Amino acid sequence: MFGQPFFIPSALIALFSLPLIFGWIPRQSIYGVRTPKTLSSDEIWYPANRFAGVVLLVSSFIYLAVAWTIPNTTTVTNIGFALWLIHLGAFALPLIVSLLLIRSYVQTL
Repeated sequence: MFGQPFFIPSALIALFSLPLIFGWIPRQSIYGVRTPKTLSSDEIWYPANRFAGVVLLVSSFIYLAVAWTIPNTTTVTNIGFALWLIHLGAFALPLIVSLLLIRSYVQTL
């Protein structure tokens, strides 16, 4: 599983989402969901970042589940490229959906 094409980025996203979920990141301009709205108050910062952490963690777990069930063990062939595309989709699509959900949630706050 560690040799899957997007394992490291997915694991890092999962790792970096945990402090957001637990509310360990104070309002600042380096790490977290940083918009003018979220930076305006702690009452918006913490819920927005907690939500972002949860959806990003779920996104990472979706890819890790695919990586575990569909290992990319072939060499560079047509089948290998098809498996790589499956892994790319399993990594990128949940991540894009997560970013859209975060954007939508922040707008409702």
